[in-house]
Amino acid sequence: MWFPNRRHAKKLNILAFALAFGVWWGGGVFIATWWLIGQGGVTTAPMFLDHFYYGYSLTPLGSLIGLAWGFVCGAICGAILAWLYNLFEARVSG
Repeated sequence: MWFPNRRHAKKLNILAFALAFGVWWGGGVFIATWWLIGQGGVTTAPMFLDHFYYGYSLTPLGSLIGLAWGFVCGAICGAILAWLYNLFEARVSG
């Protein structure tokens, strides 16, 4: 969205965006794990997160491990996205 006066566009707070994205991603992994456990577990769902998240499995303990790994991955991705946004916004607004 183009603003009439681009010099007043706000920058994203990288730490806040990273924390929010980490909570969102980690919470999503946690909720998805419990949903899959409720649906029958390994027999009904393809396992792919255990290849990326060390220690993850479709168990209650695995949901906590997935929450932690999801938070870390989400925070890193969120920080990169916020940093890129701020970089591009600074170049566009000149």
